[in-house]
Amino acid sequence: MAEAGPDPVAEYVAAQAQSQPVPRRIRAAAVRRLLAELAERAPGRSVEVRIPPDGVVQAVPGPPHRRGTPGAVVEMTPDAFLALALDRATWQQLTAQGAVLASGERADLSQYFPLRRR
Repeated sequence: MAEAGPDPVAEYVAAQAQSQPVPRRIRAAAVRRLLAELAERAPGRSVEVRIPPDGVVQAVPGPPHRRGTPGAVVEMTPDAFLALALDRATWQQLTAQGAVLASGERADLSQYFPLRRR
């Protein structure tokens, strides 16, 4: 379950609405909260989702990743992840733009997004 307390995602959205650069600590907290929500929505350990430098989570049902290089990896920038998670871009748009790097079985996470609707 996501952490209790102030919602860093709401703080990120509010900061972004001011048309100013969002402080890194706010962005990173929002990414970590949304990664936790992804892990809740898609429990499992078969895909490693990397959002460098802000966080990583293992998710999606299937054979678990234990050691070494994961069998399935999804990686994107924090900005791409936040756009996807917050319903500002689709999986298809971001993969077509090359903003999402996905490899391996179960690496298509389109069914789990967006995490929050506008």
